Amino acid sequence: MSKAPHAAAHAAILSNAMQQHAAGRLDQARAQYLRLLNAAPRHADALHMMGVLEAQIGQHDRAVELIGRAIAVHPGEAMFHNNLGNVLTRAGRFDEAQVQYRRALELDPARADALNNLGVLLSRLGQPQEAETLLLRARELAPDFTDAHHNLAHHYLRWGHLREALQVCVSALIVKPRDPTLRRVLGTVYTSQGMNDEATALYRAWLEEEPDNAEARFRLVACTGQGVPERAPDGYVAEIFDRFAASFDAQLATLSYRAPELVVQAVAATLPPPAAQFDVVDAGCGTGLCGPLLKPWARRLSGVDLSPGMLGKAQARAVYDDLQADELVAFLAARPACCDLLVSADTLCYFGALDGFAAAAIASLRPAGLLVFTVEAHADEPAAPDFRLQGHGRYSHRHGYVEAVLRGAGLVAVELQAVVLRMEASQPVQGWLVSARAGQAA
Repeated sequence: MSKAPHAAAHAAILSNAMQQHAAGRLDQARAQYLRLLNAAPRHADALHMMGVLEAQIGQHDRAVELIGRAIAVHPGEAMFHNNLGNVLTRAGRFDEAQVQYRRALELDPARADALNNLGVLLSRLGQPQEAETLLLRARELAPDFTDAHHNLAHHYLRWGHLREALQVCVSALIVKPRDPTLRRVLGTVYTSQGMNDEATALYRAWLEEEPDNAEARFRLVACTGQGVPERAPDGYVAEIFDRFAASFDAQLATLSYRAPELVVQAVAATLPPPAAQFDVVDAGCGTGLCGPLLKPWARRLSGVDLSPGMLGKAQARAVYDDLQADELVAFLAARPACCDLLVSADTLCYFGALDGFAAAAIASLRPAGLLVFTVEAHADEPAAPDFRLQGHGRYSHRHGYVEAVLRGAGLVAVELQAVVLRMEASQPVQGWLVSARAGQAA
């Protein structure tokens, strides 16, 4: 019997699956990929696309297995190797990712996406010269490939080459004048260079075209210092983190990001050895980086975050008993005496005023409960403001303000330790690692 009818049927199933996948209907797409793989277990395209889908929902090990099987069927397909590199990068398996990107380029030296992806990875891993060469080559081969422009600008910004970052943004914006990523990078370059007039003009022009753009409005406020809110708008924060959810962990892994580690070190230094004995809340849990570190202490581990995209990644870690999409102060205020341990790693940098958080925190803690969090820091000089909205859109706080707010809310044993939270543009980001306790019951 001819194989042609089977081939035609398989092609139809694959086409339907990919249409569902592109439309974001992942359950339906998975069902169709599985249907095809049940009929043809070595169907390389179905294995590959099923792997891509699993990576989207954070199932990296399963994705690696599936795309690896696709490569075993068709080892000469550069796209398979490139996408396996993407999955390995998201999983933090950077050495293996490099191997796959380089194999893709051996098979297809003009593949711009593989050049771009390897360039981004090497830039993050501290190999700026080869990274620059790769990103420039990607831009040369595919002038309309916007990711190459974005990532080249980010590369220059990461390594402190601000003039080059400025040139990339300005030249690319001539072709794509409304590109939001280029505008973000250009605004960051302007503010880091003290070019506030240029940054202000950029954000004003952006708002003229998009009056409801929360990011442009908030960054304009950060530049001008006029009408600074007590915290970043919820919609702005949720939009930012939804956008970066897929690549968030991989990016932080290359920035010497230490907030979760620092928070858990403070927990370990204060609490008894872990025995699953406490109810724990991870406020602003993001992708759940703190979750596996906190789980040994947790009788119940709850997470809350504004970003559904980040919560999806946290869910995939399978360590949280409860995850809620909510603003963290509202979440805590609605749950009095709900926890013995409350942590917040690198989230309160989107808060200026901390009094609302402090009040909600002490209300949510049981007697003698522990609070541990991080904030970014600025010098505690006589004229220093309590908090300052920086040009990059995050707040920093002075030591005396943080301590006074916590003590004023009724927390005791308040301690602040100066720490480096991460590296950014090759510079350390200074912060406070804060711990405090609720008082004993009367």
